[in-house]
Amino acid sequence: MNAETLRNWIRQQQVDDGDRDGVSSEAAAEIRALKRRNAELEQTIEILKAATSFFVRESDPRNRR
Repeated sequence: MNAETLRNWIRQQQVDDGDRDGVSSEAAAEIRALKRRNAELEQTIEILKAATSFFVRESDPRNRR
């Protein structure tokens, strides 16, 4: 095991225990989950924008064949 890896684990445990400033493991996991959810919602918005545009064009009587 790399000494730096062990050092990082100890530092992170100190943060998680409140003995050192920094972002706790729990907070970091929540941030990752929220970023992932935000990306999903942004993708959904883009899909809905495209669908709205499609249906607006389809419902325009000038586009009837």
